[in-house]
Amino acid sequence: MDLLSNKWIVYLALCLFVAGVSCNSVENKIYVKLNYTVPCVRLLNSTHQIGCQSSLSGDVGVLHVLESEENLDFVLRTGRNPPYMVIMESSLFNRSVMMKLKNGSGRVAGVAVVEPTSNPPEGFSPHTRCPNENTGVYSENYGPGLAHCNTTKWNPLGNGLSYEEFDFPIFSMKDDNDTQLIRQCYMDHNRPVNGSHPQYPLCAMQLSSHMSAVTNTPTCMRRNSISFSMSNGQPDMVCDPLSDQNIWAPSKPLNTTQNGHKANESVIIVSARLDSRSFFSEIGPGAESAASGLVTLLAAAHALRNATQDAQLDRTIFYTFFHGETFDYIGSSKMVYDMEKNQFPIDLDNVHSVLEIGQVGFHSSSNLWLHTDPVSMRNSIVQEEVKNLIANLNSAAAGLNVSVKEPGVTQPLPPSSFQRFLRARPFPGVVIEDYNSSFSNKYFQSMFDNADSLNVLYPPNLTPEEQLNHVTDTAKSLAEVATMVARALFLQAGGEKTQISSINADELTVSRMLYSFLISSNNSWTQEIIAPKDIVHLNNNTVNFYISVEQQASLPTILAKYLLANLTGSVVNVTQENCRNQKESEDDKDSKHLYNYIWVQGAALPNSTERDGFCVRSTVHLSRAMSPAFELENYTTSEYSTWTESRWKEIKGRIFLVASHDLEMLTLGVGIGVLLSSLLLTYIMSSKADILFSSGREPTSATY
Repeated sequence: MDLLSNKWIVYLALCLFVAGVSCNSVENKIYVKLNYTVPCVRLLNSTHQIGCQSSLSGDVGVLHVLESEENLDFVLRTGRNPPYMVIMESSLFNRSVMMKLKNGSGRVAGVAVVEPTSNPPEGFSPHTRCPNENTGVYSENYGPGLAHCNTTKWNPLGNGLSYEEFDFPIFSMKDDNDTQLIRQCYMDHNRPVNGSHPQYPLCAMQLSSHMSAVTNTPTCMRRNSISFSMSNGQPDMVCDPLSDQNIWAPSKPLNTTQNGHKANESVIIVSARLDSRSFFSEIGPGAESAASGLVTLLAAAHALRNATQDAQLDRTIFYTFFHGETFDYIGSSKMVYDMEKNQFPIDLDNVHSVLEIGQVGFHSSSNLWLHTDPVSMRNSIVQEEVKNLIANLNSAAAGLNVSVKEPGVTQPLPPSSFQRFLRARPFPGVVIEDYNSSFSNKYFQSMFDNADSLNVLYPPNLTPEEQLNHVTDTAKSLAEVATMVARALFLQAGGEKTQISSINADELTVSRMLYSFLISSNNSWTQEIIAPKDIVHLNNNTVNFYISVEQQASLPTILAKYLLANLTGSVVNVTQENCRNQKESEDDKDSKHLYNYIWVQGAALPNSTERDGFCVRSTVHLSRAMSPAFELENYTTSEYSTWTESRWKEIKGRIFLVASHDLEMLTLGVGIGVLLSSLLLTYIMSSKADILFSSGREPTSATY
């Protein structure tokens, strides 16, 4: 290639660079990008789809700030510039308003909901009134009179919005500078004055959240299969199964390399859930619905660490944290399935009884309710064991600021993981909740189920470090519950009643866990007990308890795993290399079958960026929490969860000014006219080029 060609390549590259910079500059002058937008995404199961989506290139509409439900008439009928992009406060985000917008006959381009600064006192739950009603134990074949919440509506405030399908995008926005800019743009250009209609240019918004999957899970999984077979190993997938990891830890080491029945082993499964959700996928604080039970069980496990090591107990306590329970019991159904198929270190024959900790945030009183299954208790053996478990709980509550009660009428179990065990066979079991016949949690599975709803409050002017170490009233209450649970488990495992007074949950540890889950996971305490490779997952926000898909373990899983390992395990003096290789010495080949070793960061050394790391030995393990339906490739089953999440290309929002349709048509017409004129002029000049560009030359034979 000659020098001239190289020069032209340089010139061309320079021109393209200048053009790109110019385009970006023009785009930035036209559009204002919204920095914090959280979409409602599309989910699918065996029969249908729910959630929201935009068109492929995003949906555009003229901004309208909805000031009241009566103002809907402007959006749905009288406004002259549809479609509208509706901006509303969270107080208007209810079923009545949203269903009117859904049925708005194409006049609604999308909705943006401004996040509130306080919770609505009347309550709000976008979940159904009967959570997981089709995948629990009650059916036409098992307690038919108790099925489908016939006797009680567990979630009376549930409006079902999370299970509706919307054909336009719905985003959540923080009440910050972006929201103020949107309001100002609306006031300057769009707000009707004295009953008159606004004039162009108008402020408009574009929301983009196009979802790849459609119809239902069987359809999207079939498309996944076709895409995989035609992609040479790089498929363009359209959906993914909802999945994560379960966490489990026996109170004494069990050989995990051998699955199936363990001879002479009897275990008590004590469980809590790891997940929650809200209408918006990235906002799932789950304070009461998930964190209260999760933190209580972690604190109980911590209180039992020394007691279970010192005493010779008849039964093993099996700490279990199930993920995906919100979506038809994904985690518990997977563990039960694995036990039935001998794909787990224990089987169902090893299970003696089940104790589940549900919502225990004490919203209305200090009463805890012990829920049992009336159908399985028709079996005299099961009934006797349930009575023993309840007696142990009553003995454990003696002397504490906790009262335990049993429902006075025959009613089904509330939504709980225990139901999946009962689908396999009758088990003695109790579910602990802070309500009798309906949730005391007014914000179940919503973005309002946050620290404020659980009354996790701090005195003003405290630094983050001071908040971390401040023992809140909620922490004190949950520590009482954890103490009761720990003592009851000790008795249920065969421990002596005279020894339970020394078993107590630590209030400061409970308070730190609440802070880590509900305020900020990135704090000095969690930084000490986590492995260096996972420090990147910590952040300064409330933990999102939504399960999502199995790209990587979620933050609740990561945080709960390290907390459980540090609270139940012990520090061993081994090198970092041996710790990561799951052994305590160079010749150790057996410990990895019994224990799990984690090298954690440790505390920061004074005046240094280095940390004093150490090795934690525990019995904590992870197992897959994905519905057996995907292992069986049976996507139409009603036995297991079939929930999937659609994939998407881009999530974004932006605002800009839009001209009238007439002006746009005029501009287009002028542009076409200029183009045609240019083509005609070019044609004329080309056809007459020999005349227009010829230069008269004198004959070469001319003489002077």
